[in-house]
Amino acid sequence: MQSSTRQPEYDTGNPTLPMTAPSQWSTGLFGCCKDCYVCCLTCWCYFITFGEIADIVDKGTTSCVVQGAIYLMLSLLSGCECIDSFTYIHTLRRQYNLAEQPCNDFCVNCCCKCCALCQEYRELKHRGFKPSLGWEGNLARHNQGVLLPPVGPVKMKR
Repeated sequence: MQSSTRQPEYDTGNPTLPMTAPSQWSTGLFGCCKDCYVCCLTCWCYFITFGEIADIVDKGTTSCVVQGAIYLMLSLLSGCECIDSFTYIHTLRRQYNLAEQPCNDFCVNCCCKCCALCQEYRELKHRGFKPSLGWEGNLARHNQGVLLPPVGPVKMKR
């Protein structure tokens, strides 16, 4: 007869890290009236709002003008601009650990494009960005108080 031996369960040694709950957005999806300027800009020129958001979220790797033009062309030619904006809201949520509300990012962008863009814009403003300045302008604004020591002429020595 063979005795059945049970394999002991081993600890892998990897600590289990507690998952942090996603943080909340600074304003709700339908809080468009909290910033009338952004609401009006987005209603009439949604591609400008998108371009400014994309410039900040991409950390300046693509320009506001290029992203806004791509978004406008997608909107006019195919009506599938929500695919482009989906990637940016998803990236923004990941960067700031924001909750996916009231439903998933793709549905929000397809059904409530203007509301989603306004919410993203307000979130960036809440986080200290001024989206109309772009990534470079915001860096310059945040680094304004930082002074570097002057560099004098280098003398050659023998």
